[in-house]
Order: sequence, then structure tokens, then C-alpha cells
Amino acid sequence: MKLFFRTVIITFLLFAISCKEKEKPATQANIAMESKRFNDWLDAQFEEDLAESPQRLTALGRKTDYGKWDDISSEKMAQDHERNKERLDKLNGDFDPVKLDSTAALSYELYQYNLKHDIADYEWRFYNYPLNQMYGLHTTVPTFLANQHRVDSLPDAEAYIERIKRVKPLFAELHNQLWLREKNDIVPPKFVIDRVLEDCRNLLKGRPFEKSNGTTPILTDFEEKINALKIGTDQKEKLVVKAEHALLDSLLPAYTDIIDFLEGQQQRATTEVGAWKFPHGEDFYAHALENTTTTPMSAAEIHKLGLDEVARIHREMKDLMGQVGFKGTLQDFFKFMRDDDQFYYPDTEAGRADYLASAKAIIEGMRGKLNEMFLEQPTAKLTVKAVEPFRARSAGKAFYNIPAPDGSRPGIYYVNLYDMKAMPKYQMEALAYHEGIPGHHMQLALAQELDSLPKFRKYGGYTSYIEGWGLYSEYMPKEMGFYTDPYSDFGRLALELWRACRLVVDTGIHNKKWTREEAIDYYLENTPNAESDCIKMVERHIVMPGQAAAYKIGMNKILQLREKAKKELGDDFDLKEFHKVVLSHGAVPLSVLEKLVDRWINKN
Repeated sequence: MKLFFRTVIITFLLFAISCKEKEKPATQANIAMESKRFNDWLDAQFEEDLAESPQRLTALGRKTDYGKWDDISSEKMAQDHERNKERLDKLNGDFDPVKLDSTAALSYELYQYNLKHDIADYEWRFYNYPLNQMYGLHTTVPTFLANQHRVDSLPDAEAYIERIKRVKPLFAELHNQLWLREKNDIVPPKFVIDRVLEDCRNLLKGRPFEKSNGTTPILTDFEEKINALKIGTDQKEKLVVKAEHALLDSLLPAYTDIIDFLEGQQQRATTEVGAWKFPHGEDFYAHALENTTTTPMSAAEIHKLGLDEVARIHREMKDLMGQVGFKGTLQDFFKFMRDDDQFYYPDTEAGRADYLASAKAIIEGMRGKLNEMFLEQPTAKLTVKAVEPFRARSAGKAFYNIPAPDGSRPGIYYVNLYDMKAMPKYQMEALAYHEGIPGHHMQLALAQELDSLPKFRKYGGYTSYIEGWGLYSEYMPKEMGFYTDPYSDFGRLALELWRACRLVVDTGIHNKKWTREEAIDYYLENTPNAESDCIKMVERHIVMPGQAAAYKIGMNKILQLREKAKKELGDDFDLKEFHKVVLSHGAVPLSVLEKLVDRWINKN
């Protein structure tokens, strides 16, 4: 019996010692090894997804599957959904964030966040308009070929032609996806179909589709690219003939089929514009707001925030009216800024060239001042381009395309010069800072160049963070001594006002059942923007529920965190260090950004 108890006691002690050993904190070597194992797994998941996306491969400068398009089928959506659930199980079961270094632990938190949201998104996979005036395969095909598909060799040219050939099966699945959404009562309003039809028909103008002096944009782009190759004239001519056949045999019937479908759907569509019209539309919109803002704010809270911000900015604008000696009401001032020719370049090719030249000069002027505000800058180049004519009428007023990671393609700041009255001179500075530097190019290009981050963080994003940084980047130059012209400072306020109105209008349309006309009137009454600007923005709200609400919420959070750091750190506050904290982790949800800033404050 004594022997038995002695054995039990020894066993218990050995077990206790074993447990104690397990409770010991991991060594630095173990943490480094586990972090590497986790990061390798993350990058393997990224590469697995990337291998199934020919378009993203091309966007990242790789030429694997160079003649293919992405799979947009419902079967692929279901496969991705199952894979996401498997990955979440693997993440939770095989890795412990406590055993990871700080960067890997944050990656764990972000990857878990992404997987949970992607899994939740599956319920709403049909709650969108695959074709609309803002985006869709009808414009993606030509712009992707023009801006993403490089032709550096004869095989690249053949891959370009192969992609044209594959438009027909791609659009056959697109047709199926449009039909599936209609079966689920997800049908765009009539005006959306009108815009898409116009874009589709524009692309089918010119050679080889019709006898005219013009050439369709895809063929123009292809000819320009192969003419730059060092190959014989006969080879070039043969390539052009093959491209023309592909356009006639594949692209033409593909677009014709979609046009026929849309013309039929146009007869069945209504003028109702809000997400509330969808089955379970209120739940969908709440989900959309949470996704884009990365906050739990309700539609009612966002609406009220918007009204408060509009009132504040109006007060600041009235102060500027006094500075320039304008007599009258704020609405009178809006009309003056909207209508006076001194604030616009001429609606001519020369006027458009002058706008582009000025935008480039603004970018270069800011570039020389970045060292005053930032410790790190991206190496990727940035160029300024006008939106292509075939999509200019429908596209937004300005946007940004990221550079290729290998440096083969620069970042692109696009400006839409279709309606010069929608592009006033006094907004040029703020737009350039938002889309270029220190805005999207600074943040997105820099994230791609952060070697410490796994790939899903380098190339991923959260709307509230990305667009919040863009809007913060409009405000920050004011503190650097820019916007010396009071009218230009008014332009800065006008763009901030624009984003504040978005909070009101987005929730107005999708939660409060505002009509398209009521939403346009709100912009016209509360902003100095051109009517065409107001119409485009309302139409954007309609096809992208919740997206436009993210800008102001993101900017406000960054400013709140900056003021918090200033207050707590006092004289130890360093703006360059603050910006490094905000930018050095890639894009993150706003709740995570707050934790990162708090950690930095506590370390100081």
C-alpha cells in the first residue's frame, strides 16, 4: 500500500512538473519558429487563392494563366465558402496567437476577422449588381486589357488575343449570374441598366465592328502594344487579323447577348433604388454598413453623424466667405463657386491637357514636402491619367489604381474630364492629395512594400481605413501650409462636406427610402457641386450600398486617435511617428487601428 501511494505521489509530482514546464513562456527562438510556420501557412493560402485568379495574377505582375479570366460561377463561390470554413477551423485549431510575435499575432487577428466576414458574406452573395455604371465586366474587360495586360513579347500578344476569345464563355456565366439575381429579386433600377447599355454599345463602335474611321478601344490598345514589339511587320499584321477575328467571333456576340438580356430586363425593372427593396433588405444593409465601416454603427447613428458634420462644415464655409469678401447666403456662394468660369478649365482638349498638367504639378509639389510628415515613403512611381472616353460618362470623378509590386506598372491617379464643370480648379489640390500623395498611393503602395507583412495584408484592405486615410490626407496638407488660396481651402472643405453628405444620403436611400430625386436634391441644396456630380454620386450610392459611408467615419477615427495621442503624450507626441504607426501595419479595421495607437501611446 505504501508503495502504491508513493507511486501515485511520484506520478502526480511528475505530472505537475510537466504542467509547469508547459506553462513556461515560449522562448524567443520558439516564438520566431512558430511565427514563421504561421506566416508560411498564410502565404500558402494567399498563393492558393491567387493561383485561381488569373486577373489578380496579372494585376500583381505575374504572367501565369495570362490568357484567362477569373471564374465567376456560383460553384466557385460555394467552393470558396467551404474553403473559408476549413481555413477558420485550421486557424483556430493549429495556431495559438499567444505563441506568435506581435506582427504574426496581429496577422492572426486580421485573418480570423477576414474569414469570419467572408463566411458571413456568403449569405448575401447575390445582393449586388454585377453590371452597373461604376464597375462590372462590361468595362473591366477593356480597361483590364489596356491597363493590366502588358505585352512584352509575342506570347504576351497571343495571350491578349486568347483573353478576347474567352470573353464569350465569361459573359455566358455573367448572363447566368444576372439571371440568378433576378430570380432572387435583385434587379437594378432602370437608370443603371441605361448606363450599362450605353457603355456596352460604346465599346462596339469602330473597326472591326462597323465601317468607320474609328477603332474600338480594345483593338486600338492591342495595335499600340504590338507596334512597340521588335517583331516583323508581317507578324504584326497577322496578330491584328487574329485579334479582329477574336473580337468578331467572341467579344461581339458576348456583348450582344448581354445587351439583349439587359434590354429585356429594362422592361421588367422599376425605379425603386434602395436596398430596402430586397428580400431581407434591412438586414443586408446593416451587414453592408458593418463591412465597409468596420464599426457597429447603425444606419440611424450614421445618419445623425452626417447631419452634424454637414452643419459644422457649413459654419466653416461661412467663415471663408467672409475672408474672400463675398456678400450673400451660403447658397449664393455655392452658386457662385458652381457657375463662375474663373473656377474651371475650358471644355476643350487644351483645357483637359491643362488640368492634367496642373494635377501633375500638385503631385510633384507635395512630393517635395513628404519628409516633413513621414519617416517612410513608397518607391513605386505614380502617374496621372484621364479616364478613358468609352467609360468617362459613367465613371466617378477621380480614383486610383495600385501599382504592380514588381515596378512594371506605376500607380495611376485617374481624373474624369468628361464634364469639366464637374472638375473645378479649387478642388484639384484636395483630389490629388486624396488619390495620389499623401493619400492612396502613399498608403497602398507602401503597404505592398512592407516586407514584414504576409501577402494577404500587403494586398488586402478595409474601406473605412483606406478611404479614411485618403480623406485625412486631404485635411493634413492644410497643416503643412498648403491650400494658401482661400478658394482652394474652400475646395478642401467642399470635398469634406461631400463625404459628410454621403453619410446622410447613403442611409437616406437605403434605410429611409429616399428616392433618387430626393437624394440628388439633398446634394444640390447642401453642396457647391455641379448637378452632374450630384447625380453620379447618388447613382453610386444606389449600386454600392454602404460603401460611401466609410470615408468620413474612417477620417474621424484617425483624427480622434491623433488628438488622443497628442493629449496623452504632450510634448513627446511626434506626428511622423504617429503616421508610421497608422501606415506600417497595412490596412486594418478601425477597432484594430485604435489598439495599435493605444499600444504606441503606452510605450511612450
